[in-house]
Amino acid sequence: MELIDLSRELFHRTQAHPSHPPVIVTVWGDHSEKKVAGNTVFTSKALSIAMSDHAGSHVDAPCHFDPRPEALSIDQMPLEKFFTPAICLDLSHVPLKGQITVPEMEAALAASGEKILPGDTVLLHMATNDRLLGKPGYLHDFPGLALESVHWLADKGIGMFGVEAISPAPEGEPNFQAHMACAERGITHMECLANLDKLIGRGRFTFIGFPLKIRGGTASPIRAVAMFG
Repeated sequence: MELIDLSRELFHRTQAHPSHPPVIVTVWGDHSEKKVAGNTVFTSKALSIAMSDHAGSHVDAPCHFDPRPEALSIDQMPLEKFFTPAICLDLSHVPLKGQITVPEMEAALAASGEKILPGDTVLLHMATNDRLLGKPGYLHDFPGLALESVHWLADKGIGMFGVEAISPAPEGEPNFQAHMACAERGITHMECLANLDKLIGRGRFTFIGFPLKIRGGTASPIRAVAMFG
């Protein structure tokens, strides 16, 4: 069995979507403080972390983009959604800020030699991290899906898709349209993934990325993993 970590590291001031609060990590207590319990002297260390439920590698819950009262929060989503067969498509050639068309999706799928099956998770490698991570452009210049490509994925019967960028579609109106399309079609997506380049040409694998059980959560950080074998 081989596991490939698809998650970004969480740390103080991790790059996050401009509409969400920053990640703040501070020391709550450290080993310089000795504690006493009876006759035992000990030390311990803990961190305080404040962040959005959309921080780091995360999955959006339907209630984030679907205003209907019945839209599920993250704690209500079936765990089966986060342990699925998966494939990764190579779209690393797309230009920054570009919108990936259906013909480009079809070409990437054909090049993979795979099929998208009902319930699959589909990961999309756009070389976003290679080109932008750690730079100001990471928050604004990322490529993503055209609206019709979101519907194309939904037509295939997927459960969710995942990207490296902070949004599934380019900044502005395309991003809002992509989120609304997910609500309309009953799918969701992950953002801020990592190491998708390590999946290209590897065929099918098992995707694992369980969310935290945040009551009423609109999203959750995940430890995303690709499992081979």
